[in-house]
Amino acid sequence: MTTAVETTFHGVTMRTYDALLERLEFRPGGASEPGCLFHCVTPTGDGFRGLDVWESPEAFEHFVRERLGPVLENLGIAPPEVTVAEVHNYLIAPPDRRGAGAG
Repeated sequence: MTTAVETTFHGVTMRTYDALLERLEFRPGGASEPGCLFHCVTPTGDGFRGLDVWESPEAFEHFVRERLGPVLENLGIAPPEVTVAEVHNYLIAPPDRRGAGAG
């Protein structure tokens, strides 16, 4: 079941988010974690919010358990507020338009 996951981090700067990406060996506009179909992040008044679409809840849980959780702990970042919902539908850009606006 395709799953949307919203994570809200309070008291965490975008600079810290960038450090988190680096520790996870991701780069802006690059590939995401296997099982993650889409990821974006936006700043909030007191931190940031991530929005992901995952192939399944299990794929998200595996990522948190094996990769994200340990890095958050290492960086001293408190676990985020998490909202999970079943995805009814999602659309992606055609291959010739992917990456437009990333950065």
